[in-house]
Amino acid sequence: MATHDDDKPRDPIKDSAQQIWLAGLGAFAKMQQEGSKAFEALVKDGAGLQKKTQQAAEETLSQAQTRMAGLASEFGAKTSAGWGKLENIFEERVARALEHLGVPAADEVAALRARVEALEAQLKARQATAPRKTASRTAPPAEAPKRPRRRSER
Repeated sequence: MATHDDDKPRDPIKDSAQQIWLAGLGAFAKMQQEGSKAFEALVKDGAGLQKKTQQAAEETLSQAQTRMAGLASEFGAKTSAGWGKLENIFEERVARALEHLGVPAADEVAALRARVEALEAQLKARQATAPRKTASRTAPPAEAPKRPRRRSER
């Protein structure tokens, strides 16, 4: 072990702590001397880093928006195709159920409507060509005479 001038043994832990303390004081003194310059340099470095980070974040956001728009479009296309299939299945099942119940299909109703219209046209044509019978004129029935009202009925 090393000794001091007064021949006391040196404690390495105390020496280490003393050096750390002195280094801290030296850093503090240097920061006081150059503090404003160091602070300004740190602000400048921080602003540059913030600008780079913001640009990177905007690029990432733009890429994410583009990707989400693509996914939304793809999802919409798949969904509309799925709804179309579901709608067809539903229509087929309803048509089978109505057929099972004996309800005529739309084309059958349209054919029946056309047939009824044709029959009505034939009937009107026959009525127009048939001789008209004259109705015998008879006098309308006579009305009963009106009786005067009493005061209590007025």
